[in-house]
Amino acid sequence: MKLKTLRLILGDQLNHQHSWFETLDDSVCYVMMEVRQETDYVVHHIQKMVAFFSAMRSFSSWLSDRGHASIYLTLDKPENSQSLTENLSRLIKDKGFTRFEYMYPDEYRVQQQLESFCEKLEIEYSVVDSEHFLIPQVAIANYFEADKSMVMENFYRKLRRQYSVLMKDDKPLGNKWNYDKENRKKLPKGHTPVKPKLFSKNVSEIVNLLQDMHVKSMGSIDADKFIWPTTRKETLALFNFFLKNCLPDFGTYQDALAQDHWSVYHARISFGLNVKLISPLEIIRKTEQYWEKHQDQVSLAQVEGFIRQILGWREFMRGLYWINMPDYAVKNHFKHTRKLPEFFWSGDTDLNCLKQSISQSLEYAYAHHIQRLMVTGNYMLLTETDPDAADNWYLGIYIDALEWVEMPNTRGMSQFADGGLVATKPYISSANYINKMGDYCKHCRFDPKQRVGDDACPFNSLYWRFLDKHQEKFRKIMRMRYSYIPWDKFSDQQRKQILEHANNYLAALK
Repeated sequence: MKLKTLRLILGDQLNHQHSWFETLDDSVCYVMMEVRQETDYVVHHIQKMVAFFSAMRSFSSWLSDRGHASIYLTLDKPENSQSLTENLSRLIKDKGFTRFEYMYPDEYRVQQQLESFCEKLEIEYSVVDSEHFLIPQVAIANYFEADKSMVMENFYRKLRRQYSVLMKDDKPLGNKWNYDKENRKKLPKGHTPVKPKLFSKNVSEIVNLLQDMHVKSMGSIDADKFIWPTTRKETLALFNFFLKNCLPDFGTYQDALAQDHWSVYHARISFGLNVKLISPLEIIRKTEQYWEKHQDQVSLAQVEGFIRQILGWREFMRGLYWINMPDYAVKNHFKHTRKLPEFFWSGDTDLNCLKQSISQSLEYAYAHHIQRLMVTGNYMLLTETDPDAADNWYLGIYIDALEWVEMPNTRGMSQFADGGLVATKPYISSANYINKMGDYCKHCRFDPKQRVGDDACPFNSLYWRFLDKHQEKFRKIMRMRYSYIPWDKFSDQQRKQILEHANNYLAALK
């Protein structure tokens, strides 16, 4: 039978369980492509691009092994125009396809591109759900309202009821919805987390391809020992390792900052999850099942803390992103304009918390949420970084970063650039919080207890400067009123010295 339908699979739509692939149809051809359009829209970490290409190629092989007709355009194919839609136009014309189908993209820019492309098509077309998220694309507006702030906890409870997650008779197991307050501990002295499960794959072919094509990147890679899972089998293996070895301590130490332990007890399945090699509901059900069999080893607090990240924050961020785009991408509540300091691309700074978080990110294309939120993000906000610069850095450097999840976390939760749609208050802190959560400060030349002077940690004066500058707004926020009690007790001279110290630091920042 002649091929009639062309189906597009994007690099983050590697869903083995999608209904498209349940049956063989010899009139359908799938297309996947590596394009400069995607490698170049921001500067990506080399490991991120390698992971995407490796996962895409493995998925394409899986399709072929199952008997599906498919086309795969590598980055260096002469006929590759490096544009998603230009390649589609050529294929439809050259192959004589009479129908085009695609899944809803997860990023607004790609959705706009494909919608514009389809409006000009002279053949039939249709779009289907990716069948991945707990909330289908067409149902997002049933949960969210544009430019309206929501409390994640209420959304989280609604989804737990809807999907009956950790529930019994419409009540949460343990009679508590949230165990977050129990999950904020640093690693005890002498405590050594489990050694992370790493893979060791040769990806030199893809690395050489990117280098030969002169694709700009950041970070480093060991092409002979690539550590990240890029197939469904590998991702499930990493997740099973997490359940057995990390889940018992995950919640307790999920916020911990540890200089010698870059992964602590985190699952590190976010790349596989975000490219859809595994599904959120699959992860949730497997976690529930594991806990039911191992309640003597794993407390409910650990399980709830992990599931909240998947069922709560992940779905919540996606919904806020889609309901508020495209306006969300230009929100800049504080009108910040500062460029990122040069050390964000090298890790070369005397501030050890930043040095550790950035250097780790450059080495592994990974950092956990507190490193992102309360170290690098905190610093960006206190130094009044342009949210565009923050977005581009986070989107580029992390292996799991896609705009739908990165932007609301960065522009919203981290930088408060949306004015409070995501977070009820800015996530800022002095050095005290960073010192409390780990050992970074112990290895730093700056004193976390000093506010002014050559040895004073810059986070301290920057924190008080930020509070002072925005006090008219922040004193009205219930969760922030207590932050001003120490500031109000300082003498006029102390406040003056603190503000001068912060301003001098900002003036010298490059």
